[in-house]
Amino acid sequence: MKERIVPVRSDLDIVTARVEGREMAKELGFGVIDQARIATAISELTRNIVQYAEEGRAIIRELDSGGRRGIEIICEDQGPGIPDVELALRDGYSTSKSLGMGMSGARRLMDEFEIVSELGVGTTVTIRKWLR
Repeated sequence: MKERIVPVRSDLDIVTARVEGREMAKELGFGVIDQARIATAISELTRNIVQYAEEGRAIIRELDSGGRRGIEIICEDQGPGIPDVELALRDGYSTSKSLGMGMSGARRLMDEFEIVSELGVGTTVTIRKWLR
């Protein structure tokens, strides 16, 4: 089972995580459009780590579950946490004057999206895309 762990502390790490995710997606047989979707979702989630938590990591791994193959990305940090997850997932909501499409966009781009956040402890977002 393939797995890559990318420490996330800077804009350069965002690019590294994006490239690693796209590369693994390609190796697993995802088409160019899904590779772009996966890379974009990774970009959005790792940018949140840098912006709000300062550091964390992205775990990118192959999935093989009952004959289904895919990719899973876990972005985790020990940052401040998200006070209102439902609000944070709304299109257009932002605490940083951005477009507010990061998490909601990542959720739309992937097949599965889970978030666990605890104030003062951190946030873990898990996303998955399955091969068709």
